[in-house]
Amino acid sequence: MSNSFELPAVQRLTVGTVGPAGQRTFYLQARHGDQLVSLKMEKQQVGALAQALGTLLADLPPLGPLPADDELALEEPVLPEWPVGSLRIDYDGDLDEVVLIAEEVLEVDEEGEPAVTGGMVRLAATREQVAALAKRGADLVAAGRPPCPLCGYPLDSEGHACPKTNGHRAPTL
Repeated sequence: MSNSFELPAVQRLTVGTVGPAGQRTFYLQARHGDQLVSLKMEKQQVGALAQALGTLLADLPPLGPLPADDELALEEPVLPEWPVGSLRIDYDGDLDEVVLIAEEVLEVDEEGEPAVTGGMVRLAATREQVAALAKRGADLVAAGRPPCPLCGYPLDSEGHACPKTNGHRAPTL
């Protein structure tokens, strides 16, 4: 069984990457007091999270000042607890905070039943913290390799084996 965490009123919340473009690993990271939690994410998860947070925030009152960009770098060491399987976003209007719930990717047995109980992180953050996270996440996703105009998969400078072309030509940057 993996670790689970409850992080009320986080002091820091960010997303970041480690590694060069095309080989980056994405992380969600939160700090509450002396507890630092890092979770491994997929690029598509970061993009979807950024978009969902932007949609949520658009329906809420105006934001105050956002955390500075230099406050959003990943803290070292980046040691992921586990990979994220699902994310849920809630807004608590009474406390004016956004609650993120991340659940671990579950291993399943041959019958498709969960083989182990996965970890869970529940964290609460200000609207300004999640707005900064959404902006940073969107920027990180956009900074990656451009998508192939035919299939949408990332393009390398050498091109790629595009499934839409049946191997006849490789789109390039």
